[in-house]
Amino acid sequence: MSQPRYDVLAIGNAIVDVMAPAEDAEIERLGMVRGGMMLVDTDQANALYDAMGPAREISGGSAANTLAGLAALGAKCAFIGQVADDQLGAVFAHDIRASGIAFATPARPGSDGDGPPTARCLIFVSSDGQRTMNTYLGASQFLPAAALDEALIADAAVLYLEGYLWDPEEPRAAMRAAIAAAKGAGRKVAFTLSDGFVIERHGDDFRALIDAGDIDILFANEHELAVLTGKADFHDGMAALAGKLPVLVVTRSEKGAVAVAGGEQAAVAAEPVGHVIDTTGAGDLFAAGFLFGHVRGKALNECLHLGAICAAEVISHYGARPEADLRELVQGMAG
Repeated sequence: MSQPRYDVLAIGNAIVDVMAPAEDAEIERLGMVRGGMMLVDTDQANALYDAMGPAREISGGSAANTLAGLAALGAKCAFIGQVADDQLGAVFAHDIRASGIAFATPARPGSDGDGPPTARCLIFVSSDGQRTMNTYLGASQFLPAAALDEALIADAAVLYLEGYLWDPEEPRAAMRAAIAAAKGAGRKVAFTLSDGFVIERHGDDFRALIDAGDIDILFANEHELAVLTGKADFHDGMAALAGKLPVLVVTRSEKGAVAVAGGEQAAVAAEPVGHVIDTTGAGDLFAAGFLFGHVRGKALNECLHLGAICAAEVISHYGARPEADLRELVQGMAG
């Protein structure tokens, strides 16, 4: 097998995050569930945007955030995702390329034409850093299989897939094709479950992928593990999945994270954070650190430690992409 050009190629939603602080009472008044993620249509997105206070626009999307962390650590990355030919699409494309990530998916006609606009996630951030997300998928849900570059997929050590993007039909078909291409090239497939609602809708698909051996590395949080396995107890959930996957990684917020690989189990405590500002992207950046260690052959506990460091950095400020020098933060571990 040839040496891959890229460490990680990700397929995910191409989204611009619009973030603003909000009181819990306002979140309740607007009909949102604090800490949840809800898909919204065009009218809902416009109404929620009008209700937001002063906001910041920051390129996001779960898998794209993970790549931003990986690139900041020094990994070679590429991204496949659908934007529209509009202002937010140009913002997203600029930001991801400026991070050193290869991105060549053609843009769809934007909202000034007949097509949907670039996706955006309206994020209301509570005073304790908890985020309540409202996602308008826009153009991102129309990623076609034709946008895939099989040679590019074969040229990445790991294909990383975002569970959020499994929901719409067109990108789901594209991701199935990407899995087949990666497996055909002898590459690894990593998958992040993204959210409990995605599992409630597509859990049978995910369990089938696991049973077929199509997922090599699975990322979940504690709640997602429970929804996928039907086991309320964390340890029961881990036991139900651990033997079915080469690598299982489960994050537990302030309780740290646990991983199982080849019969080995490792755990890491959460890194101390002086003040949690915004938990957006914590799981994404944890995956970045873990994958960075994984593609460099690090031990399981070191991969977890790298993930914990990256997650701690991103929750210490607004936005789901790193602001500090991640290479400096993990110095001595990332060689």
